[in-house]
Amino acid sequence: MKYGKTAGLVGLLIVCGMGRVAMAAEADTATAEEAVNKVREAARLLHNKGASGYAEFNHKDSKWVWKDSYVFVYDCRKDKMIAHPIRPDLVGRPIMQITDNSGKFIFKDLCKVGSESHGGWVEYMWQKPGAGRLSRKLSYAMTADVSFATGIQVSAGIYDETASLPELNKIIEKLSDPAKYPAL
Repeated sequence: MKYGKTAGLVGLLIVCGMGRVAMAAEADTATAEEAVNKVREAARLLHNKGASGYAEFNHKDSKWVWKDSYVFVYDCRKDKMIAHPIRPDLVGRPIMQITDNSGKFIFKDLCKVGSESHGGWVEYMWQKPGAGRLSRKLSYAMTADVSFATGIQVSAGIYDETASLPELNKIIEKLSDPAKYPAL
């Protein structure tokens, strides 16, 4: 009998410890909701500040870099990266020819879905910051209304091996109409 209680307690401790590890790993991983909210906040900032706000997105220690994600800004019409906190080498460079390892033209797709009324998601392979390997990335894109500029979009992504595009689109719908989806 004593063995059973001890084994149960050890099992509980192991499960709790594993739970903390899983929660810590999740705490370091950006969620789809966070990505959508950060992109929308960034679009509002650019609407209010205009082009003078671009510089805020070029610092890896800014609020636009969190967990394993970051906000980047690009111009679809002029085919160039405007701001990128992790890859400053991309700033000012053409973007439309950038592909992932499978040959997918990432920014062509981002520009297409980003011009939809509530934005959209694009799936591709990209190197996760600090991971040193390619991972499945899903980026949310939306147009930023910047004075005297058209084609400006803001994006942020999540690294997730299981999320589906329909699930992510439901998150956009939910966050776009909170009255229809009240908090529980």
